[in-house]
Order: sequence, then structure tokens, then C-alpha cells
Amino acid sequence: MPLSEQEQRLLDEMERHLMSNDTDVVSAPSRALSYRNIVLGSILVLAGLGALVVGVSIGFTTGVLGIAVGVLGFLLMVGGVVFAVTPTRGSAPAAPRAAKPRTGRASGSSFMDRMNDRWDRRNDQR
Repeated sequence: MPLSEQEQRLLDEMERHLMSNDTDVVSAPSRALSYRNIVLGSILVLAGLGALVVGVSIGFTTGVLGIAVGVLGFLLMVGGVVFAVTPTRGSAPAAPRAAKPRTGRASGSSFMDRMNDRWDRRNDQR
């Protein structure tokens, strides 16, 4: 169901307010992943999966050797996932934008400012 014009305006205003006042959202570092790391990590995961299957099948006949190969396969899979999702060293996080300082709220204040005032008054009454 599409939003009405008023709801869309309120949503846009809340987004602008969030981006201008919430420094946690604005300054969140972006993590650049390397395509090369993702491919190599995927290959490690597949190799680890193969070793795990071989270890299970060997485990039925030889016992200890199969367990060792299975554990090695599992460790390869975990290492592949960690390698794939680790950002490269050369990638720098995005520079945070400076948030606008909050000023006193005037009669023409934004919707979110009025809602914050209302919330503060409500909490003060309790």
C-alpha cells in the first residue's frame, strides 16, 4: 500500500532529521570488501566442505584420520568465511560528516523536534 503525500513528507523529514542529528548513523564507517578476498574465501569454504565430506567418509573406515581431516575441513571453512568478510587493509573508512549543531527550538521547529519536546514533557510528568 503506497504512502499518502503527508506520510511521505513526514518520512522524508524524519530521515533528514536523523541524518542531521544522529552522529552514530552518520559517522558509521563503511567497510569496503575486496572482490579478490570474497573469491578466495569462497574457494577456501568449498575446499573445506570437500575435506569435511572426505573426513566423514574416511572416518567410517579409519577412525582417527577421518576425524582429523573433518576438523581440518571445518577449520578451512571457518577461515574462508572470515577471510571473505574481512575488509582489505588499504580500505579507509568513509570520513564522517560533521553534524549540524542543534539550536534552540523555535515555533517553526520541525516535526521531530516537536515530537522530542512532547516526549520529554511526557517523561517529566511521570
